[in-house]
Amino acid sequence: MVYITAVHMSEGDGHEHIASVQWRNPLDGNTGTSTTAVMVDWIDDKNGDARVQSMPEDAKVGTVDGTPKHLRSYANGKWTDNLLALPRF
Repeated sequence: MVYITAVHMSEGDGHEHIASVQWRNPLDGNTGTSTTAVMVDWIDDKNGDARVQSMPEDAKVGTVDGTPKHLRSYANGKWTDNLLALPRF
């Protein structure tokens, strides 16, 4: 599992414009930056578990099969804007 901690936007403000993300692995402390395409592949093809840390519980990050395929957070069965509320880098 990784927590997405910041997003880099490209040419817009919506989820489909998230170009890359910074993340942190809470188990080993590793951090990194991944493009959205790499993160989508990790979640879809490798059963990756990405989340946005929030209260009272974390928001899971899933993929939206749009053009382009992109990331979006969801909690309690509903899509949310937790990713868009993260700091920019």
